[in-house]
Amino acid sequence: MKIAMAFVNRGLELCQGSTLDRSLFLPGMGINSQFPRREQRRRTISLVTISQKQQDSNRRSLGMRLRTVVPVKPSPAPAPDKPVQFDVKAIVTVRRKRKEALRETIEKHLDSLFDAVGSNIVLQLVSEKIDPNTKSGKKSEEAVLKGWLQKSAVRAEKVHYTATFTISSDFGHPGAIIVTNQHQKEFFLENIVLEGLIGGPVYFPCNSYVQSKKENPEKRIFFCNKPYLPSQTPEGLKQLRQKELQNLRGDGKGTRKHSDRIYDYDVYNDLGNPDKSKDLARPVLGGEDIPYPRRCRTGRSATAIDPLAEIRVDEPVPLYVPRDETFEEMKQDAFAAGRLKALLHNLIPSLIASLTPKKEFQCFSEIDRLYKEGFKLEFELKNELLKNMPKMVNRFRETSEGLLRYDTPSIISKDRFAWLRDDEFARQTLAGVNPVSIELLKVFPPKSKLDPEIYGSPESAIKEEHILGQLNGMSVEQALEANKLFILDYHDTYLPVIKEINAQDGRKAYATRAIFFLSPLNTLKPIAIELSLPPPSPGCQSKRVFTPANDATTYWRWQLAKAHVCANDAGVHQLVNHWLRTHASMEPYVISAHRHLSTMHPIFKLLQPHMRYTLEINALARQSLINAEGVIESFFTPGKYCMDLSAAAYRTQWRFDLEALPADLIRRGMAVEDPTQQHGIKLVIEDYPYATDGLLIWSSIKEWVEEYVGFYYSEVGTVQNDVELQAWWYEIKNKGHVDKRNETWWPKLETKEDLSGILTTMIWIASGQHAALNFGQYPYGGYVPNRPCLMRRLIPEEEDPEYQNFLSNPQKYFLRSLPSLLQALNTMAVVDTLSTHSADEEYLGQRQNSVWTSDLNAIDAFHKFSATMQGVEKIIHQRNKDSNLRNRNGAGVVPYELLIPTSKPGVTGRGVPNSVSI
Repeated sequence: MKIAMAFVNRGLELCQGSTLDRSLFLPGMGINSQFPRREQRRRTISLVTISQKQQDSNRRSLGMRLRTVVPVKPSPAPAPDKPVQFDVKAIVTVRRKRKEALRETIEKHLDSLFDAVGSNIVLQLVSEKIDPNTKSGKKSEEAVLKGWLQKSAVRAEKVHYTATFTISSDFGHPGAIIVTNQHQKEFFLENIVLEGLIGGPVYFPCNSYVQSKKENPEKRIFFCNKPYLPSQTPEGLKQLRQKELQNLRGDGKGTRKHSDRIYDYDVYNDLGNPDKSKDLARPVLGGEDIPYPRRCRTGRSATAIDPLAEIRVDEPVPLYVPRDETFEEMKQDAFAAGRLKALLHNLIPSLIASLTPKKEFQCFSEIDRLYKEGFKLEFELKNELLKNMPKMVNRFRETSEGLLRYDTPSIISKDRFAWLRDDEFARQTLAGVNPVSIELLKVFPPKSKLDPEIYGSPESAIKEEHILGQLNGMSVEQALEANKLFILDYHDTYLPVIKEINAQDGRKAYATRAIFFLSPLNTLKPIAIELSLPPPSPGCQSKRVFTPANDATTYWRWQLAKAHVCANDAGVHQLVNHWLRTHASMEPYVISAHRHLSTMHPIFKLLQPHMRYTLEINALARQSLINAEGVIESFFTPGKYCMDLSAAAYRTQWRFDLEALPADLIRRGMAVEDPTQQHGIKLVIEDYPYATDGLLIWSSIKEWVEEYVGFYYSEVGTVQNDVELQAWWYEIKNKGHVDKRNETWWPKLETKEDLSGILTTMIWIASGQHAALNFGQYPYGGYVPNRPCLMRRLIPEEEDPEYQNFLSNPQKYFLRSLPSLLQALNTMAVVDTLSTHSADEEYLGQRQNSVWTSDLNAIDAFHKFSATMQGVEKIIHQRNKDSNLRNRNGAGVVPYELLIPTSKPGVTGRGVPNSVSI
């Protein structure tokens, strides 16, 4: 303060008219000041000078003492203003690991010793002003981070260090900090705060691993939290802004190292392992033959057998993702704990499977026992087999039965038999884990779009006589006109691959259609199910129709038909709606954002929380979920043809413009446009929990995004002239989703309205859409009879040898049709992990970094959005208590909570994280 006041006093002695840019030294006018955008311009103020009147008075006083008039010589020109030097302190927050391996501890102490002898962490400030000599931003002298050795033994997750810069009063606003790591290992830099500027602290959000100079000679660049469009970038930061983006793009060559921060694209050519076995070869996804979104490039070498395929990297070796995309320690711990839990759940069953690989559930009470007592060997193996088990396994069995017990899924927590009811089967199409496939039936009978010369007659075998008695006195035509008929149609999805699916061991499937009728209570009831197989010869039909039961035999056949529908629904949910439409489609958006949007860009700041962990979780999926003989292939209906089904859906169904919630509802006939309604559409089924709650979240996101975008693109032409923004959108279409680049449905990016629509869709997909499709997997799929992941037997006809077995014990036949014991337990363990929230989850309306921007307008708007999310939560709770809403309230009915914004850690069946993070 003394230095600053001396500087001001010096200014008061200058001649009248002298000016000085004091914005850095006046309260409220520093780099972190917050004015409306039209006022956020540098202010130049005239210094107060000694008035002419005061000067004349001084001269008269002097003349009276001399009693003579002495000619006064003109005053010499004032000396040019001399800059004042002053100190600025940087407070640097480094996040340490809570748990260190011995090697890491040794490396940490070695770095502390090297730091003491001069191998330091070095920082350098960069001004927004240009240095006339270097034609780049002014730079301070380098400053060394202090206290590394002294704090090496501090036991804290976050450790604060300091560095001191001496800068001149004409240095300008600090806009960037360059960091050089001369240690031997990386460290995680959370943030840097500059103090000592009268304008207030200057914040530099970092949240990044800084590699050692030995590992990566490139110095790291971190910008302050003040947002700038490219055209508004201060002159001193322009080169650094471009350089940082170039570093992130890389050159597209070489194998990526774990420490790299390079974002690039590649096809899905690493799902198979042809070098290990020809049965593990899988087609490349991405290209003209099999269109698919692109993934993050790793640059690994090709397999020996197939030059188009990348070699596999098996766990525990991680697949490459840019260093800052990896899970943070708390997330790693939660994920590891989930996998350990899955391992423990499957340890004993896996040992049993090695002896009896096709072990099946014998009765429903065995399934129930998994949730009450856990998996017990006594009812699985005879005593003589127990004797052959290793002693360690028996000891583990005796001491860890609690760990082997499964949590009770929500679907049977209130009513053990709810899953058997037709109304519950139908309700889950609107309020279950896959509520995005149900469609309005517009044509009866339904018709296929497949080639009739290959797949037979396109017309469904469901006729009017099958359903007429279920329509409450209406004719089929009347029911269609009144929007009372709905369909879950997987006929065209499965029929092209049914023959291949059924040729696999332990899998039997149909192409399915299920038709529902909307009752006066706004609930659905299933009225007919069609199960189809490929025609044995041209012109033949292989279609069977099932209707609700009239007797014991038709009851069990109806239950089996519903189970086949559920198995197909589980496959489409996992491979199309969940993986393709959220995980895979989001990855190109994330890659392009890092390649083309600077961290200074306001749109990057908006998107940043919605990109967290997505690349890492997708890499893990390629490694163990969607790969050849991975979890999805092993335990879901399509088997080795899983990704073929996903790719076919991308080719024929995926459109960015229809991924917006209102557009998707209209596409499926579940809503119609209506400007008089709150969200601009009217739902065909008013009590549609996914849609009603989803529209609350969609509209809240839309309002927040439109307000935020308006702060930066209020003038006409600013969107079109934003070079980074246009490059980002261009690359999403022409690299990330290149196989769809020529489609005419891609939205234009010319106005702020275009931009708001695109961003709202992306944020909805990453948050609400993914939450609705992910976190109900265990609550609904954790009880296998409710949602079998596959079926192992077809429904026997009267002439089939197994028909008598079915008649003599239909319950046993039903259980034998479900997944085997090992398949069921593996699936339960996996969906339990995937349904789990970690402790560091960041939910919609929350940001862990409170200083993510310096723009107070944006912060105020975000606080309003956060308050709106809290209001949404209250509304959903109120809806779940409304007894008139039968699809979310009633005897034994599971309330719809999947779109409640917040959650505690664990499997809760609720919570909307910001990003696709699990």
